[in-house]
Amino acid sequence: MQKFLFISSVLIIFSCADSKVDTPTTPSAIQYTFPEEKNEHEGTWLQWPHHYQYGETYRDRLDATWVAMAKEIVDVEKLHLIVYDQVEKERVTNLLVKNNISLTNIDFRIYPTDDVWVRDNGPIFVTDSSGKLVIEDWGFNGWGNKAKFSNCNQIPQKIANTNGTPVVDLNSVLINEGGSIEIDGSGTMMATKSSILNNNRNPNKDQNTVEQTFTKYLGVTNFIWLDGVASIEITDMHIDGFARFFDDKIILTMDDQDLSEWQVPSTDITKLKSAKNAKGEQYSIKTVPLTKENVTTAYGKKLGFKGSYINYYILNKKVLVPNYNDPNDSVANAIIQSLYPNRVVVGIDVRNLYENGGMIHCVTQQQPL
Repeated sequence: MQKFLFISSVLIIFSCADSKVDTPTTPSAIQYTFPEEKNEHEGTWLQWPHHYQYGETYRDRLDATWVAMAKEIVDVEKLHLIVYDQVEKERVTNLLVKNNISLTNIDFRIYPTDDVWVRDNGPIFVTDSSGKLVIEDWGFNGWGNKAKFSNCNQIPQKIANTNGTPVVDLNSVLINEGGSIEIDGSGTMMATKSSILNNNRNPNKDQNTVEQTFTKYLGVTNFIWLDGVASIEITDMHIDGFARFFDDKIILTMDDQDLSEWQVPSTDITKLKSAKNAKGEQYSIKTVPLTKENVTTAYGKKLGFKGSYINYYILNKKVLVPNYNDPNDSVANAIIQSLYPNRVVVGIDVRNLYENGGMIHCVTQQQPL
């Protein structure tokens, strides 16, 4: 994803990403497995926007997107809704009731947050070797200390405490945002080095050490590393803004021209289009266009850049796709619908959210059944 606010001039120094160590990433090293997003969910987590960090105008401009997401989520699964305090719980409750959204399937949690990006700061649900659900609490430092993060970094542990779910504390092991990794469900992970192997996240950690960590805690043994671009936006180019796995045979991304417009380096485009899965088979590439026009917010601000549809989110019976009031909304929705014939594609207006750089996948987190 791309979050364009709060960008600061940061000196980026990359670690020795290609240095080698002796311990290989092998299936025998796996202790936890990350379930695919399209597997059945128990529920979805959202962090509702509030005014305590960026003011009431920021909050009010985002409410409609959260209302739209909540409406679709509660129809098919549980909604775990994090609100800042009791005052915000009452405000959000009134919004939901006003929009005829039943509260029956909503689980409110009062936890202070810094922002809305639960994909990055929230819990990563995995299964252990016996199939038991576990929360992994990876380190989160505001995308390399570019934004406040102390409240959000506590969210996984608070959820684990409230749920009584076992938690694996990885804060001292690796900084890892959920939007920085894509996993195909069959042992392959795709990511950009710029958002993980970067001294603003993981100083002095080499690529092999990081791969061993991902093998142990996410169950992946095959890695597709793109270089990415550091410092062009706050996430240092998260993968989930421009490339996603449909499964272990298909990568969903953009055509070369749109990838270039997204500022993906040409060498990364080549790597992406020739990537192979854990069996050594080359992925097929399915493309979805960017918006036809540059995005304009719902209140009329011209953002000066196009929007991505790749950052969609899979529910039990639906797929929530970012929409921008653009001619290509229907084109993208139709392409994604063709991939998920047993789910209903629902376009969610993300124009005001996109002003802050993120889309649907960035602000959702699945809890597997």
